[in-house]
Amino acid sequence: MCLYCDFGAALILGSDVPARTLPPPQELPIGIVTSLIGGLFVVAMLLRSGS
Repeated sequence: MCLYCDFGAALILGSDVPARTLPPPQELPIGIVTSLIGGLFVVAMLLRSGS
């Protein structure tokens, strides 16, 4: 269970940093970055399973 908590925290931290590194007038919502990372993860899992 602790592994999932660590993975979730790393995912949010990994999404928050790129979202905040844009120039000051532009800030990307963290949900967009999180969904992009999650989407890539789902595609990788589908390709790995052969479906």
